[in-house]
Amino acid sequence: MTSQPETTPGEPRQLQVRRAPKYVPFLIAGALAGVATAAIFTYMLPPTEGFEASSVFGLFTVLLMLPGAGLGAIVALVLDHRGRRRSKTLVAEALPDDDRNAAAETA
Repeated sequence: MTSQPETTPGEPRQLQVRRAPKYVPFLIAGALAGVATAAIFTYMLPPTEGFEASSVFGLFTVLLMLPGAGLGAIVALVLDHRGRRRSKTLVAEALPDDDRNAAAETA
């Protein structure tokens, strides 16, 4: 178990600040885009005698949700990479824990 070094009050630390996307919303949006694409494919194709439109839609949905989620993940990774390039390094200084800094902590 590794412990982080103790910082003494007043000792400056460098912190990396950046924007990072949340991956789950991108995966869900990609999967929903796959469902929308399945609906478009289903109703653009001419109807066939052997299959109902709902079964064709179900098949296309299953086949297109995973690639859609994959594309959503790729978009999130690209945005994460761009966020890493645009990150900023800030210097933060820890304040001693006493009553003299109470006004500075709440400001």
